[in-house]
Amino acid sequence: KTFCVQINMAKSGILVIVSALVVLAVCGVFAEEKEYVLTLDHTNLTETVAKHNFIVLEFYAPWCGHCKNLAPEYEKAASELSSHDPPIVLAKYDASDEANRELSKQYEIQGFPTIKILRDGGKKVQEYNGPREAAGIVSYLKKQVGPASAEIKSKEDATNLIDEKSIFVVGIFPDPSGEKFENYLTLAEKLRGEVDFAHTVDAKHLPRGGPVNKPTLRLLKPFDGLFVDFEDFQVDAMEKFISESSIPIVTIFDNDPNNHPYVNKFFEGTNAKALLFVNFSSDFDAFKSKYNDVAVLYKGDGVSFLLGDVEAGQGAFEYFGLKPEQAPVIIIMDTEEQKYVKEHLEPDAIAAYLKDYKDGKLKPHVKSQPIPEVNDEPVKVVVRDTLQDMVYNSGKNVLLEFYAPWCGHCKSLAPILDEVAVSFESDPDVLIAKLDATANDLPKGDFDVQGFPTMYFRSASGNLSQYDGERTKEAIIEFIEKNRDKSAQSDSAKVDSAKDEL
Repeated sequence: KTFCVQINMAKSGILVIVSALVVLAVCGVFAEEKEYVLTLDHTNLTETVAKHNFIVLEFYAPWCGHCKNLAPEYEKAASELSSHDPPIVLAKYDASDEANRELSKQYEIQGFPTIKILRDGGKKVQEYNGPREAAGIVSYLKKQVGPASAEIKSKEDATNLIDEKSIFVVGIFPDPSGEKFENYLTLAEKLRGEVDFAHTVDAKHLPRGGPVNKPTLRLLKPFDGLFVDFEDFQVDAMEKFISESSIPIVTIFDNDPNNHPYVNKFFEGTNAKALLFVNFSSDFDAFKSKYNDVAVLYKGDGVSFLLGDVEAGQGAFEYFGLKPEQAPVIIIMDTEEQKYVKEHLEPDAIAAYLKDYKDGKLKPHVKSQPIPEVNDEPVKVVVRDTLQDMVYNSGKNVLLEFYAPWCGHCKSLAPILDEVAVSFESDPDVLIAKLDATANDLPKGDFDVQGFPTMYFRSASGNLSQYDGERTKEAIIEFIEKNRDKSAQSDSAKVDSAKDEL
């Protein structure tokens, strides 16, 4: 809005129209700065997406700190990409707004900010896995809007496209046509947000690998031989090959950020996982060669290998319930989430330990807090080693809370559970209990704990149900009374009482 100043000069009777420059100086011009990021809501999201062959959509919450940090970078990127040919549209959607939540569910939003790339009017949805600063967003999206696989016609093309420090996949096709080529393009489109793709008619243009005379998939990588070839052009087979080949034979887990993408891929993989933690400053060389030999031996046999520095792996030690002084320590996690642990491992014992694992000779490691010496609070403490006796075999109706010590909602619930427990203190058939789910392994299958607090109720006869009602004393008590049944302990007491009367 522009405000003008009119000055009435009474003495001369002349109406003076102040010049534009004076107006600017005295009043100012309040011009709204253009916003390049589209703001969408439930009334226009579907319609807007349907109009675009390519649109980028950020799901955010106004209170989210990461969203606030992203906002100016996202706007800068939107401004620059608006002049791209064709323009690349960036939009945002407040997924925390109650009115917008229903549409957010369709996009499976789990946290903020989440960015999706929507193609073909929203028919194809792709996760955005790129940078979070303006220049990186621009560079990433320019690649995404082009063909899924770029054509390499010269060594210069290859130099411009291939990042020597990243995974890059090239399809080599002396004749770029037919079923194999079409399958390759399908794969490139499917994985374009995760891996960079290109194709060429001649392998001589590529920086690594020899000539080929038939269709070949070549994966270039900054480790383990620097490239690997593959010739099965079934889409699923190629996808599996890329997934497995994108992880080093031994993934290094330390404080070097260049290794972090491979650590993420390691943990995202579907193989069983072997994690060896040693002190890199003193034990790295002694273990690396032996561990690498074992990893090569089991390559393709369903086990992935990681060598981690004790200093960088503090979070892993906490997760597994271990202490740094137990290193060198190897942990194996199988695909059923069973864990096997060997502490104070010697380099020459690595091969034998892996063989025992493959032969099924190892006993699973179960993480449990120590059994409390005193357990006389209204809400009883359950640990993994007492779960069977206190919950499964107790013959009682048990309400069990799974909590995390740092969880604010758990702290708010604690006094309420205390009141519930006190109200049942004189009832021998009801037990109110809690288990620290961050410090104890849970038995597989029964309890699905995705967040904290989570409460389950197990009746005396073994019926299991999750409590999802209001977190009030009255609601919890009502739920227990509705779902409880008589325990064997109570029935036995009645029989004994009847005998006494006789």
